[in-house]
Amino acid sequence: MADLILTSVLSHPFGENTYIVYQQGSQQCVVVDPGLEPNKIFDAIESQNLEPVAILLTHGHSDHIGGNHAMKKRWPDLPIVIGTLDEPKLSDPDLNLSGAFGVALTSPPADQLVNEGDTIQFAGIDFHVLYTPGHSIGHVVFVVKSETGPWHLIAGDVLFQNSIGRTDFPDGSFEQLQTAIHEKLFPMPGDTIVYPGHGPTTTIQEEIESNPFVGKPSGYVC
Repeated sequence: MADLILTSVLSHPFGENTYIVYQQGSQQCVVVDPGLEPNKIFDAIESQNLEPVAILLTHGHSDHIGGNHAMKKRWPDLPIVIGTLDEPKLSDPDLNLSGAFGVALTSPPADQLVNEGDTIQFAGIDFHVLYTPGHSIGHVVFVVKSETGPWHLIAGDVLFQNSIGRTDFPDGSFEQLQTAIHEKLFPMPGDTIVYPGHGPTTTIQEEIESNPFVGKPSGYVC
């Protein structure tokens, strides 16, 4: 696989990271978690002469799906991909948390549902799916593995730089989140680059060593 490029687009008011993912030399890209300022996403795509081929969603909270309508209006054939248990959030403002802000945001329906262990391919890139509940009941992360360089983990709102996603929502659970991080994310190679839903990138090794919320995994030896 050619070098992987991930471009971040910051959307306000929640500081959410949308990622545009593509291989160097390719014009096809994947958009992960289109945020609430879709015009910024359009500008980033056009400035790089790219053509989106899919929308991947780590979960269904409104700040991560807010650009779906605009994306589908511009590119009607784009499939929307989301974890099975978070699919209901696309059509329910209460579940996706927009109702609490008086917005009542919804998304076009999902075209494909994914679950633990699935591998999906778009733009010539294999995205490995891991089920990581705790912030949201149906949260998934996408992993792009490499044989010659670091892996890339698109982590949504599970793992941040020296922080974690909130677990105080109705379907949240700190225990589930901690388990997902310890059992599924921390076993990845230490140089795996983590692309979080909010804030700057980090690495798995940095979070094992310094994340103050989940602690080191059982049996970890420095």
